[in-house]
Amino acid sequence: MSTGSPVRLATRLATPAIGWTSQADVVVVGSGIAGLTAALQLRRRVPRVLLVTKTVLDSGSTRWAQGGIAAALAPEDSPAEHLDDTLVAGVGLCDEDAVRALVTEGPQRVRELVALGANFDLTPSGEIALTREGGHHRDRIAHAGGDATGAEISRALIAALEAVRDDPGIEVLEQALVLDVLTSADGTACGVTLHVIGEGSRDGVGAALGRAVVLATGGIGQVFQSSTNPREATGDGIAAALRAGAELADLEFVQFHPTVLWLGQNARGQQPLISEAVRGEGAQLLDVNGVRFMTGVHEMAELAPRDVVAKAIVRQMAATSTSHVFLDTRHLGRKFLRKRFPTIVNALAGHRFDLAEDLIPVAPAQHYHSGGIRVDADGRSSVPGLYAVGECSCTGVHGANRLASNSLLEGLVFAHRIADDVSARLGRGELPQLEPVPRPGPAGLIAATARVKVQRAASSGPGVIRTAEGLTKATASLARLSTAGGTEVPAGADKIDIAHGTAEWETTNLHSVATALTQVAALREETRGGHYREDFPQRDDAAWRGRLISRLNPDGELVTRYEPLEG
Repeated sequence: MSTGSPVRLATRLATPAIGWTSQADVVVVGSGIAGLTAALQLRRRVPRVLLVTKTVLDSGSTRWAQGGIAAALAPEDSPAEHLDDTLVAGVGLCDEDAVRALVTEGPQRVRELVALGANFDLTPSGEIALTREGGHHRDRIAHAGGDATGAEISRALIAALEAVRDDPGIEVLEQALVLDVLTSADGTACGVTLHVIGEGSRDGVGAALGRAVVLATGGIGQVFQSSTNPREATGDGIAAALRAGAELADLEFVQFHPTVLWLGQNARGQQPLISEAVRGEGAQLLDVNGVRFMTGVHEMAELAPRDVVAKAIVRQMAATSTSHVFLDTRHLGRKFLRKRFPTIVNALAGHRFDLAEDLIPVAPAQHYHSGGIRVDADGRSSVPGLYAVGECSCTGVHGANRLASNSLLEGLVFAHRIADDVSARLGRGELPQLEPVPRPGPAGLIAATARVKVQRAASSGPGVIRTAEGLTKATASLARLSTAGGTEVPAGADKIDIAHGTAEWETTNLHSVATALTQVAALREETRGGHYREDFPQRDDAAWRGRLISRLNPDGELVTRYEPLEG
């Protein structure tokens, strides 16, 4: 499939020469719930694991997860009901087998988290307290500290890792940015290149070789001008996998969280999230005229799936010529709000808002990416030896729209599956250590100063509401920053030299992800889940009940194909 002129991207980053090399059986990149779980599980079964994280162990997206983790833990609930809710939210594009694995294995994995030391909120009788979020028809969201679930899960996993720090079978390397996936002569993944950022135990750029590589690098939030994701979420793993020849799937399905604190038109970077659990407890959405509008949009009102709520807010903002709506929690009471949502109460207080007294201005912002590196039920990508898990992966669980609180569960369940698969393959003598070879195709780098241009193009093109015109303009803007020639060349200027550095590599990754995302968003001429085309406002199962799969050819050309779903 094509949207016009061929688009070419770098097949490797421009970097200094490799200055050091380390060796492990498995290299795990990322320290959220997915990466930590994979590393801990693998450490028990393979001789040597290297866990690499971009900053420090608790800096990933997991610690920011407020709402909770979904699992059919209640006696009256069932995996079948959880499956049904997930399929409805995914709008016809979920991989049902992957969802079945998620909901069937999920309850046991959550109980194992408790056994590991995660302290979930409990009922007076000592059972895990469960609540409800948008799209769920049962109370099945386990939470900790009211609204600090991710932070508690991260704490428990890091504590388990710290307990085995002296184990020679596992090494942790912090402050290390993954640059590229190394590949052998036959295209098998055999390690990664890394840049240690200041505080790591090694200096400069090096190579971490492994018989298998597991990418758990999180999302793409900083592709956009406004996001709930941490500043580290620059799509590094997705971009590295793309450059290595891996297939990406469902990139167009970007979830914009409906209720993000609106801090003005010039706000950038990570924005404060007001969890969906607040609406789950009865908060209401009002427009600037004080009108509650979700009751006329969906039978579940404020608890409708996130894409429905986000689009309804955008439409209401347009109808009232404003840049935000209000979240009303005043009727819930100060005592309840402080007990149930202490993190949110304190965060809002820092911006001089009071949940118990004020209407809270909110607007949608990028929150979660349902697409990513295409993997099978065992986490294997299309590149031999390369695995992916968590938000950087695409298992097919989420389809066109993630059901609330399924993300932590996905990282947990599929990290276990990857550990099972990798350890079994290593035990059978598969996945030998191969030697990396230089990858053909162009090396690339974009100046750090171009980041704002990338973000502006992504926000105005494949943002909340998409049109052919906006996507065409975004494509042109991104093409002017092409990495294929090695560096950004401003209009009317000679080619410039760009220093190698973290900001430049991150900007190049953001550009690659934004380019691939924009291409598939332009191709899918329908509205479904997290993909809303104003010029094609209807769902079209006859033409688009399938997945768009993207990859780079060896010469760096970005190609996309459509793969219809069976059934």
